[in-house]
Amino acid sequence: MIYEHEIPQGSRLYFSKSAKLKREIETTASSILENEGFEEIVTPFFSYHQFGSTNEKELIRFSDTANHIISLRADSTLDVVHLITRRLGRTTKQKKWFYVQPVFRYPSTEIYQIGAELMGISDLTVCINTACKVFEHFNMSPLLYLSNVRIPKIISKILGVPLDIFQNGEIEEILKINEKWLGSLATIQKKEEISKVIDISPKPIQDELLKLQTEAYKVSYRNFVIAPLFYSKMRYYDSLFFSFIDKNEILSSGGIYHSEGHESAGFGLYTDAIIETIMKERK
Repeated sequence: MIYEHEIPQGSRLYFSKSAKLKREIETTASSILENEGFEEIVTPFFSYHQFGSTNEKELIRFSDTANHIISLRADSTLDVVHLITRRLGRTTKQKKWFYVQPVFRYPSTEIYQIGAELMGISDLTVCINTACKVFEHFNMSPLLYLSNVRIPKIISKILGVPLDIFQNGEIEEILKINEKWLGSLATIQKKEEISKVIDISPKPIQDELLKLQTEAYKVSYRNFVIAPLFYSKMRYYDSLFFSFIDKNEILSSGGIYHSEGHESAGFGLYTDAIIETIMKERK
């Protein structure tokens, strides 16, 4: 029996203070993004292009009037990229876009987020600095993790170890592998420590560590660590990657990805997680 006051599991209800805070976060982020040269786009709730950009098991699917399969928007990034490059590309030269809109995952999950894409611009520093400005407005200082997801992939290929040990953060298993450079990679956290590992690492890893080092020295945010062995199955981020975390809650993440023949950068602010974090702090 479903009572009149019930809402589907995974859906969101904001009221009073939380509704006001949600509006404030979205307004603040929009203003900051516009000042950084981004323009807003609002994409359709329905999409033909979600297949391949996200886990198909997470899609809420149905048919259109011509019996073509469509889905509720489960991810905004590649939808924005496709729409700008293939539908609006002839009418605009704008490369920096942002959106304030939810995504929907099977069976009934709503996820509110604010996202931004730098199409054809692989400047991750802009993404990190913009997210920082939003957090500073709300007096937040989450821990920033900076990584390069190519590094664990290369290590997995070179040493023949499963990527799962990196994804699961099994440091003990990593340290059992008798490679001095790998042990050093597992323990560094500061940008100054990267140079000590570069010289003793295999050449393919050296190149990716240099990218990580270059980005690390661009970061002016104080509360951050280097995580060269971080790995998670990304839908599209395939190089430098960052996440802002507060008490194991991911508040923002972003990275560099390839789409439509270009290297781009993008990030998301997870509105629901930010609201919950601020509400807890205020209590």
